[in-house]
Amino acid sequence: MFEIESKNPDVITITTKKTSVTFNIAEYTISGNLSVGAIHGPGEFEIGDVTIRGIALTEGKVIYDAEIGGVHVGIIGGIEEGLDDLGVANVLCTSSVRAIREIDPKVVIAMGNVDGMVSELKVAARAEKKYKVKSLDALPVALEVVALN
Repeated sequence: MFEIESKNPDVITITTKKTSVTFNIAEYTISGNLSVGAIHGPGEFEIGDVTIRGIALTEGKVIYDAEIGGVHVGIIGGIEEGLDDLGVANVLCTSSVRAIREIDPKVVIAMGNVDGMVSELKVAARAEKKYKVKSLDALPVALEVVALN
């Protein structure tokens, strides 16, 4: 089980029983209380029980695939390139309707204009302080949009 929260449209924090990892999509950094400080750029990393794949894009941009207990969380913000390299994302943190349609996640964590996203997708969004993921099987069958506040 893990939780996803966001207090800033460019920042997503994933918290498990063992660790807390923060992704800043504007600065392309990962923080996890590491002795080396924040991780910048692409690469493959393990922080506690979170396996992370940072995918390099043009102009220094990076998108992330975080895997926790078999659940893949894509963290892309408004970026719409490199989606094929991201692969499967059960939960997608984005502001891009195009990315949602291309990746087809079970849950979208809205980063940005929620109203425009839900009207274009024709789904309702619900507001939460944190989104809790129990397991892959516990994810909803139909697309669900969550606005974190």
